[in-house]
Amino acid sequence: ETFNATDPVVDDVPVQVEIVAMDGLTALGRWDRNDFGALPADVRPEDLSEAEQAVLEDFPTAWVPDSRYLVELANASYKERLGRDVFLTDGEYRARPIAVSLFTWGIYESRADVLKDRFGAITWGTIHDAAIAKGGWPELGGDSSWGYFKLVVPNPRKNVGGLTAMIAAAGEYYDRTGVGVEDITDPEFQAWLGELMGSVTDFSSASAYTAEDFALFGYSVGDGGQLLESDLLQNMQGILTRWEDPLVVYYPRYVTWFDFPFTVWIGPETSALEKNAALAFQRFLLSESQQEAALAYGLRPANPNVAVDASPESLFVKWQDRGVEPIVPRADRMRSPDRDVLLALLRWFDLNVAE
Repeated sequence: ETFNATDPVVDDVPVQVEIVAMDGLTALGRWDRNDFGALPADVRPEDLSEAEQAVLEDFPTAWVPDSRYLVELANASYKERLGRDVFLTDGEYRARPIAVSLFTWGIYESRADVLKDRFGAITWGTIHDAAIAKGGWPELGGDSSWGYFKLVVPNPRKNVGGLTAMIAAAGEYYDRTGVGVEDITDPEFQAWLGELMGSVTDFSSASAYTAEDFALFGYSVGDGGQLLESDLLQNMQGILTRWEDPLVVYYPRYVTWFDFPFTVWIGPETSALEKNAALAFQRFLLSESQQEAALAYGLRPANPNVAVDASPESLFVKWQDRGVEPIVPRADRMRSPDRDVLLALLRWFDLNVAE
């Protein structure tokens, strides 16, 4: 609305931007099924009837998913189908991040203190050992009323964050930044991951918005977990308001970044004017004023000229005493998994965890 209110003009033509909200996994599924109606490789828009051209007017000009690897997966699917790239990694129309976030640990302070006293740093190994403690929290040094350790991660069938969490766990398990299908299907790893995921309270009833559930339902959802930093920061006030035990943020060694890439479709389904209008909107989102506005949503700026404390509304300033770091501590970035790895993880989840 703010962009449209400026009455933008591109190539001497007034333009307006329409945004359709859709989570990354849903959008990826629609790209994979070609629900948006990309033309076959040997068909041009001018070859279509008027009715077919009218349908093409609804074809998305750009896509802003959670993470670059979703773009890579969608592009791989179309490259196989059409014999060419539809999303670029270089040039004017390349995918460009418009904000950044990462997966972090968010754990209730009382629980985190016990885990650190018992195990040291908060890691996937720590969480695994807490998850398999047969005596529950009393065995770990916690209160008997806490029961057993409960992990919080998003449902990977509803939120790409669930897959991200499992990939990060695999990175720590193997002590490297990349994992393959052979790693996911290793029986020892699967047993370890199964023990971890078995400590999640209930995947079947979990929504796609786990951090929000955390704020609304507190300990009944879990004691802590790995969630998107921006989601945790947006819900931090709700957690403090409803629950006397504050949440503390910890940064893992193996980090999965979400870069929210602004990705322009380069196929003939959209016109040069539409593509250039998308670039104009991209420049608007990367402007300093819009990047500062993103700080109020817990998103890290993609514009290097904007610091995380550039706005008084910045959640990085507001929640610094809860462990939030303006500059992320040294970490190893997980490489983007390929399609086969993601499918293997989802298949394992469906067979072993999902209800």
